[in-house]
Amino acid sequence: MGRIEIDLFTTLDLVAQAPGGPDEDTEDGFEFGGWQAPLQDEVVGDLIRRGIQETDALLLGRKTYDIFAGYWPLQADDFAGGIAGRFNRISKYVASRGNLDLDWAGSSQIGPDIAAAVGEIRNRHEHTHVIGSLDFVQTLLSERLFDRLNLVVCPITLGSGKKVFGSGTVPSNLKLAEPAVSTPTGTVILHYELLDGIPATGDMSQ
Repeated sequence: MGRIEIDLFTTLDLVAQAPGGPDEDTEDGFEFGGWQAPLQDEVVGDLIRRGIQETDALLLGRKTYDIFAGYWPLQADDFAGGIAGRFNRISKYVASRGNLDLDWAGSSQIGPDIAAAVGEIRNRHEHTHVIGSLDFVQTLLSERLFDRLNLVVCPITLGSGKKVFGSGTVPSNLKLAEPAVSTPTGTVILHYELLDGIPATGDMSQ
């Protein structure tokens, strides 16, 4: 059985909207698109490159797929430390209810039964990563259709914007899967695994 991993860049106040560029996602008048760019960090970059080399499938929302499909196929295989070659070779699955133009080699559309589709992807691939795709991630979180949540937490706050955990998030237990990594710029990388059950409660006064 393979693993579904969610990879998100987020701020300290857990805003994860449009880290990559100004036009990535301007919904609700978001004005900070591209907030990740000034925080480039070689430590983070190296960790991401190593993680991507084990990835054998991508599961993406429509917006992220369109951005990736318009960018990565234009790059040489060795671009970005080999990320381009890896992305262009592996399978890509797109979650969308609309009609898609899937010109990027290895791409296919999933749905409408997301749970069944994720189960099939788990059976087919060992390491599937969901990168960005924040709107789609809310479905995975609310339906508990993931195995690991990887957060790259940057040392800024934005105050507004779509957050990692939206209004549909359900009570869940997670554990830190490996030691946190901090970088010289103050970014912290956290890896959480989903556990069974819901959070317990107690009485601190006892």
